[in-house]
Amino acid sequence: MTIFDELKARGLLAQLTDEEEIKELINNGKAVFYIGFDPTADSLHVGHFMALCLMKRLQMAGNRPIALIGGGTAMIGDPSGRSDMRTMMTVEQIDHNCECFKKQMSRFIEFGEGKAMMVNNADWLRGLNYIEFLREVGAHFSVNRMLTAECYKQRMEKGLSFLEFNYMIMQSYDFLELYKRYGCNMQFGGDDQWSNMLGGTELIRRKLGKNACAMTITLLLNSEGKKMGKTQKGAVWLDPEKTSPFEFYQYWRNVGDADVLKCLRMLTFLPLEQIDEMDHWEGSQLNQAKEILAFELTKLVHGEEEAMKAQESAKALFAGGGDDANMPTYELKDEDFLNGKIDILGVLASSGLCASRSEARRAVEQGGVTVDGEKVTDVKLSFDPEKFAGEGIVVKRGKKSFKRIVK
Repeated sequence: MTIFDELKARGLLAQLTDEEEIKELINNGKAVFYIGFDPTADSLHVGHFMALCLMKRLQMAGNRPIALIGGGTAMIGDPSGRSDMRTMMTVEQIDHNCECFKKQMSRFIEFGEGKAMMVNNADWLRGLNYIEFLREVGAHFSVNRMLTAECYKQRMEKGLSFLEFNYMIMQSYDFLELYKRYGCNMQFGGDDQWSNMLGGTELIRRKLGKNACAMTITLLLNSEGKKMGKTQKGAVWLDPEKTSPFEFYQYWRNVGDADVLKCLRMLTFLPLEQIDEMDHWEGSQLNQAKEILAFELTKLVHGEEEAMKAQESAKALFAGGGDDANMPTYELKDEDFLNGKIDILGVLASSGLCASRSEARRAVEQGGVTVDGEKVTDVKLSFDPEKFAGEGIVVKRGKKSFKRIVK
């Protein structure tokens, strides 16, 4: 099976331009491709994970990835998939986030001479002469056509700022610059980026001629991938300081039955033959498939040692065996206590197991909270600080959320 066939079999390719040419480049290791990452936070999250895995697969097949960090485009903000305008970040915030991205990507992609490149579009976007840019690039874009793009259409009712309207042109210009500077002949992105990517392909061909090699592919379900990794408490991050290896493991352990095989195909590097054998698994076998998924992805992001610790902790909590020392822990602060005590609602809210005291009250009243395995029925249950000494207590909300609480 060629690498192109494998990407299709894993469900990673959706829309393509120039399919035969793309196939030829990828299968022969001649693709120089880029994927963009706007640094809107100081950590990558699960929504970026699919793109990183794709880059790794293609690099293993001899192709050359370019990780494009959006130090320039982040100053505008991508309107795709947004119902409102992004919060404006300072240049210092953006540059800090760019550095954080670089460190995390190095776990997945091999950078170096003749290998993957990491490039920041701030190098050419921040210094642009606006009038010159409008003449050289803006003249190739039709406003009427831009307004038909999904990324803009969904914002027209609530209002689309002129700042954000420039995003498509900036992203298109990125492809042109990468093509000229590094011979980049292909771009990948989520299905929500299709209009922006087509803009880049067309810009290259208009500026450099129709025979210029510029191709576009979208990743199947990448917009779903951005939703993937969202919990009630926010994003699932790749930074262990934001989402612990145990929490990361548990997130994948708890994916829906209908998604587990799709995630195994798209995100792990297990052979397709092995995954196909799981197609008819049901019941407890599906739980085994989820454990395989959780272990493989935690190993990819955090290393095998942390993956094994997370797996052991999960067994300790749910199967009555193993070592639970690695479960997520919250250390209560002095201000969490009132008159020397803290009630169960305060424990749930302070630790993040519930978003508020009112949510915590509902969880207790519905019978969904346990402390050290015992169901809590009294919303007024309170604890002295001594209760949290040593190993503390394990508080569990529902079947999937739990923390060790210490002081």
